[in-house]
Amino acid sequence: MDQKIRARIIGTGSYTPPRRMTNADFEKIVDTSDEWIVSRTGIRERRIADDNMHGSDMTVEACHNALEMAQCGTDEIELLIVGTVTPDYRLPSTACVVQEKMGLHNAVAFDVVAACAGFLNGLAIGASFIETGVYKRVLAVGVEKLTAFTNYKDRNTCVLFGDAAGAALLAPDDNGRGVVSTFLKSDGRLRPLLWSRTGGTVNPYTPDFVYDGTDKIIMNGSDVFKVAVREMSKAALKVIADAGLQPSDISLVVPHQANIRIIEALAKRLHVGMDRVFLNIEKYGNTSAASVPLALDEANRQGRIKPGDYVVMVAFGGGLIWGAALVKW
Repeated sequence: MDQKIRARIIGTGSYTPPRRMTNADFEKIVDTSDEWIVSRTGIRERRIADDNMHGSDMTVEACHNALEMAQCGTDEIELLIVGTVTPDYRLPSTACVVQEKMGLHNAVAFDVVAACAGFLNGLAIGASFIETGVYKRVLAVGVEKLTAFTNYKDRNTCVLFGDAAGAALLAPDDNGRGVVSTFLKSDGRLRPLLWSRTGGTVNPYTPDFVYDGTDKIIMNGSDVFKVAVREMSKAALKVIADAGLQPSDISLVVPHQANIRIIEALAKRLHVGMDRVFLNIEKYGNTSAASVPLALDEANRQGRIKPGDYVVMVAFGGGLIWGAALVKW
């Protein structure tokens, strides 16, 4: 019997802007402190893209890094999926802008809007195309320029977000390596817990629009915490069980870097020690869709992942939407 074709990650890449914004910088603009931010979020600094750096620009850099790792040419890419809620334009998609900038003339390109779970949704879609033999080279990306939509008068949210891009290059593999199982779920009833109410057709921007903060990101932190821990742990345990494995078989958990307390609670529910959980939240904050691929790339380049390792990626975001993926490296 032929071995099942899986979508293996053959290259990873990421990009973060050079400008750093530290907790000390926030002490100057809102009523907060380094101790308060670190104790509640685990964040010490985050990267900020300047006005001339857009999501498509960060994506290009991340994708080039992934292609370089895999020694893959741009002409080989057949599908580009970009997860983002901070697109360059309302239309066309950021993926189409990236396609033009990179010269991916043989690729289909589209965006996925799934907030912080955007990369995992793109990964699952890309893996499906590879498993069914439609495409052989797929780029799955998560990118955000969240600071463009951050309310710097709201001390509870402004300290959380940063800008970044991360990418994974997928290719078919018949030796058992690759994406083993995925799980995605959403619950639109919970959308008021984490959302931005304006900018769409319900509350469009108009010439007399009043910028009162409602155009920015609004979050009910305590309720998001409860849902995130509960649903991410269930999602991670499901992809592990679907593969016939136990949490003890997992070499590394790469979670969405939203909040250190959420990550620690997740690890506890999975019965996984923090030594098997990858963290970079203190350097970058919450980068939404870029969070998981950025962490995955850093873990990969630091040698935290070896061939044959089982890696679980898990995320949640506005929607609410969440998911997990189990990969055999």
